[in-house]
Amino acid sequence: MNKTQEKIATALETAFAQHGFAEQGVDALKDATGVSLRTLYKYCPSKEAMIVTALEYRHTRYLNTIFTSSNDSQNNSAEHIFKQIGFWMGEYAPSGCLFHNAVAAYPNSKALSALLTRHKFEVANSLTTALDLKGYEDELLLIHEGLTQSWPLLGDKALVIANKLVSGYLKNRDA
Repeated sequence: MNKTQEKIATALETAFAQHGFAEQGVDALKDATGVSLRTLYKYCPSKEAMIVTALEYRHTRYLNTIFTSSNDSQNNSAEHIFKQIGFWMGEYAPSGCLFHNAVAAYPNSKALSALLTRHKFEVANSLTTALDLKGYEDELLLIHEGLTQSWPLLGDKALVIANKLVSGYLKNRDA
């Protein structure tokens, strides 16, 4: 990704996170990116492409935030990972998952549905790897989804519950 693409992706992600998907027109998105309409359309030829660009960028940032600092064995714990998820939710997703919000705004978009699915399964697989819980991908997906979807209602309490649920799987693994 070149600097212009990154600038566009960053600005689009911020604009969608702050203002949602349905209400903003292309002119507002162009203004948010600080590039010309021609440049915006060069990299994102449709509004759907703009959303995909923003979410692809967000996907990478999310994985890096949650799992990059978890690469050493001291930070490779459920508690640390869920603390990172809590940080993300508090800073970047206080209204819930942006991927789900995009699909809710554009339910007929196959591209957005596919991106949502890919994102969720990559997160679940990353959780499985980080926590050494091979075979628990579906359970970790469900716990992660419960955490991110309930965050607007429960806040930090969702982290405590998710960590408690995963602790049970970790105890079974170690038994």
